[in-house]
Amino acid sequence: MNPYPVNTNLPASKSPLAWATVGNGILFTAQIPIGAEGKVVEGGIEPQIIQTLANLKHTLESAGSRVSDLTQVVIYVTDREHLATVNRVYADFVSEPFPNRAAIIVSGFSREEMLVEILAYAVVPSPTGSYPY
Repeated sequence: MNPYPVNTNLPASKSPLAWATVGNGILFTAQIPIGAEGKVVEGGIEPQIIQTLANLKHTLESAGSRVSDLTQVVIYVTDREHLATVNRVYADFVSEPFPNRAAIIVSGFSREEMLVEILAYAVVPSPTGSYPY
């Protein structure tokens, strides 16, 4: 199956990208803490991880998937100290069986005010509701 973009209705990016694509029944997405007005949310790591996870959930649903369909999540943060907050908020977002996950500390992102970014993969059911496995 050829890859196709997912219509998320998230704010348009100035970069040449799609917020999410699906190929061979797998959703590929990277999410950032951007609000509906197209700006990075303020207030530190907690509102940023909440917004990023909200964007991820919205993207999953836009693709016909759900949080329980996540297979792998990679969380990038700019400070090791953010991990406690990220883990607390993330624990309320997912449930067992948990997706595979990694957390990586980075020196920064393309938008200086960003503290977190999430890369995620999920299974997308076919239009009949079955999974490709």
